[in-house]
Amino acid sequence: MTNNLLMKTVYFLQAPDVSATNPKLYKHFIRVLCNANSSEGFRPERDVSLPELNIPYDQLGPPLTGQPPENRSILAFFAGGNHGHVRKYLFETWLGKDNDLKVFTYLPKTLNYTELLGRSKYCLCPSGYEVASPRIVESISAGCVPVIVSDHYVLPFSDVLDWSKFSVHVPVEKIPDIKKILEGIGKDDYLKMQKMVMKVQRHFIVHRPSRPYDLIDMVLHSVWLRRLNVKLSGF
Repeated sequence: MTNNLLMKTVYFLQAPDVSATNPKLYKHFIRVLCNANSSEGFRPERDVSLPELNIPYDQLGPPLTGQPPENRSILAFFAGGNHGHVRKYLFETWLGKDNDLKVFTYLPKTLNYTELLGRSKYCLCPSGYEVASPRIVESISAGCVPVIVSDHYVLPFSDVLDWSKFSVHVPVEKIPDIKKILEGIGKDDYLKMQKMVMKVQRHFIVHRPSRPYDLIDMVLHSVWLRRLNVKLSGF
């Protein structure tokens, strides 16, 4: 049997759980996963990290919004459900405790989520039940530098995108130091990251049909790279 017949690609949201039920069946699959958790069997040399995003009704993705850097008066922002140990720790540490770090559970009706994203310099993207979060794409779409609060998350398209140029990674154990870390980033460095966020927006947009360098094109490129580089004997 040829490699072309043996090598398959499979798209799953819960693929680590699904593929664990029958390891022989999925032995030769390139998996494309939202839950790209290296501690749960995600293998960056073979698998592909799929950006997680919320698709609004009758749209293809979050709109491109946000203020220019000089109009972003909020240091950092997060709003979301209290699920998973990372968010629990975040809420215990920062919920309602600092005016510069605006951390909410679900927003009151008087506040607008998209507007707050667009007015923030940094947007906190903590893991929930899974390592990935749609807030990463929402942050990028809003021109907000994502702060990835997660351990073991293999970032999408990291074969070709240098995430250190347009995001900040905060290990879970450093959650109490988030404000200190962000305030320690100089203005020039922040502006460089924010500019890069604007440049990479096109890679996190869904078009129909797909366009060069958009999200679908990037995913297929990631699959193609692995199809070229992964040998069956390495599985």
